[in-house]
Amino acid sequence: MIYPAAVLRNVWITCLFLFTAQIGHTTTIKVGKNQPVRSIREAINSAAPGDTVLIYPGVYKEGNLFINKSIVLKGVDYPVLDGENKHEILSVSTQNATIEGLKIQNGGRSEIKDIAGILIFDSKNIRVRNNIIDNTNFGIFTQHSKNCFIENNRITAYGKNEVQSGNGINCWRSDSMFIIGNTIKGHRDGLYFEFVTHSLIWRNVSTKNIRYGIHFMFSHYDTYIGNIFEDNESGVAVMYTSHVHMYNNQFLNNWGDAAYGILLKDISDSEISGNSFTENTVGIEMEGCSRIKLSKNIFRNNGWALKISTSSDDNVITQNNFIGNTFDISTSGTLVLNSFNGNYWDKYEGYDLNRDKIGDVPYRPVSMYSMIIDNNPAALMLFRSLMVTLLDKSEKLLPGVTPEQLKDETPLMVPLKL
Repeated sequence: MIYPAAVLRNVWITCLFLFTAQIGHTTTIKVGKNQPVRSIREAINSAAPGDTVLIYPGVYKEGNLFINKSIVLKGVDYPVLDGENKHEILSVSTQNATIEGLKIQNGGRSEIKDIAGILIFDSKNIRVRNNIIDNTNFGIFTQHSKNCFIENNRITAYGKNEVQSGNGINCWRSDSMFIIGNTIKGHRDGLYFEFVTHSLIWRNVSTKNIRYGIHFMFSHYDTYIGNIFEDNESGVAVMYTSHVHMYNNQFLNNWGDAAYGILLKDISDSEISGNSFTENTVGIEMEGCSRIKLSKNIFRNNGWALKISTSSDDNVITQNNFIGNTFDISTSGTLVLNSFNGNYWDKYEGYDLNRDKIGDVPYRPVSMYSMIIDNNPAALMLFRSLMVTLLDKSEKLLPGVTPEQLKDETPLMVPLKL
């Protein structure tokens, strides 16, 4: 597994800071039917910085609660904060606050305002952890915030279409966010980031969302490690961003006419390594991408493992396993500005006379038939026909249609142990 030391060090430093920020609580205010205070709003209003508001089991319908001080809001056995399908439930604008152990449900919806289960704005050092967020428009929404830690929350929605659904975790114009161990299901996009920098997205599961498992734009210097994106309508989209690092993620079972493991559009100076792309319509589609290193990934049982446009240049595709894909590589033209050396291709039929585990003849991974399908999808009806097999065999011997320079000069004879 690949876990950059600098990234993990920043995680633990931030955890320590957030923990020590809570030391020195002066009072615990107990809220519940049989407790001294029965209203969460009353407890928040009376709390001083550093206090804990401890909420006992029950259903609390108190509209939108506003946290503007450094307190801990903590539930015992998941008390329910119910928005009655009318309200934003928690709004946070402060420093050094914690929201933990609550069930937040039935948030309001609006055509003109992004209403969330938990809204965090103009804040710093906020921790939201171990909560259940059910049937809200947006689950957790941050804007203009920094050093927020969103951890181990279960966020579920029941959206039917993109227009009437919000995102599970939505971050806008924020910095140094730590999104760790959350499970997100049924939203428009599981995770959405726009203008979010220097952040870590680690060990989240985003599945069965209406559009993308994760969608981010203009979000530089972010790292994605050990996440699972499965069975989302369109897969994952990464756009207009530089210095992205993706390690050990799984992109699974994203099928559809416009579905991808990842769509990379106008991405530069990035690294995608140690990931698994399994049973997607397209494992990775690259448009206008530059200086990306794709290494030590597994492409298995996809329709197309990798589609790369001629507008992409100076990318290095090396030490990957291509196994069981219908088509390994597809490109939109004959111009080749990228390197494809040192990969394992299960369709390679060459030989290795000196037994150095590297093929003695180059492998051309672009199928003539795949280029025909790109221009004429109806040609799919000829799939696995004898005529197609003969066309592809003859094209590999005497390339005329496929890009002659798109080849692996050093194909591996055995798969890499990744």
